[in-house]
Amino acid sequence: MAGIRVPRSGLGRPRTRPDAVLADRAYSSRAIRNHLRRRGIRAVIPQPSDQVGHRLRRGRGGGRPPAFDAEAYKQRNAVERCINRLKQWRGLAMRTDRLAIAYQAALHLAAILIWTAA
Repeated sequence: MAGIRVPRSGLGRPRTRPDAVLADRAYSSRAIRNHLRRRGIRAVIPQPSDQVGHRLRRGRGGGRPPAFDAEAYKQRNAVERCINRLKQWRGLAMRTDRLAIAYQAALHLAAILIWTAA
């Protein structure tokens, strides 16, 4: 989570504090939520049912449920569909490239070809 970089529209260094982070249930840990809260980033992460059960079982000591914006979470679908299209490229899905620069080049090439085909 510390490696998040959001490019700016003009020149300058990228922002390290996005407005919000959209993630699935796997990233709903207390440590991740605390990290985002300390940095002032809104977390749009659904809470897994087991965490809800643990919180409810603790009663008042369990705290209140974290905020969740369902409308913002729906935007995550576009990113998931893009990742699924990139996974159609065997080299990207299998991560066979030894060097990070070669993997990044393949990722850029696949993105360009997907974009031109649309």
